[in-house]
Amino acid sequence: MEPSDTLSTTMQQLRGRGYAEDFNLRPDCLYCVARDLRLAPEQFKVDAVFRFEGPSDPADQSILYAISAPGLDLRGVLVNAYGVYADPLTATMEAQLRLPPR
Repeated sequence: MEPSDTLSTTMQQLRGRGYAEDFNLRPDCLYCVARDLRLAPEQFKVDAVFRFEGPSDPADQSILYAISAPGLDLRGVLVNAYGVYADPLTATMEAQLRLPPR
């Protein structure tokens, strides 16, 4: 999938491909509010990563993840800040999300 210029358009494209759930990032897991479900790092995989920068401020950065949990028939998206504004994570979560070093 080719990313669009905006976070919202790319999210819409992913939703059209079945990434219907919204995940929240916790230090040691992903949380799906709609299903009240916590996914440990070994329970999900990152299918795609898209990075966006604000048009007027390069510090205004975010990352969009397309996430799947094949054993649970679950796909969704996770949006996180990038750089100094990123949420703190365990080393295992950082490795699973393939975050670049801070």
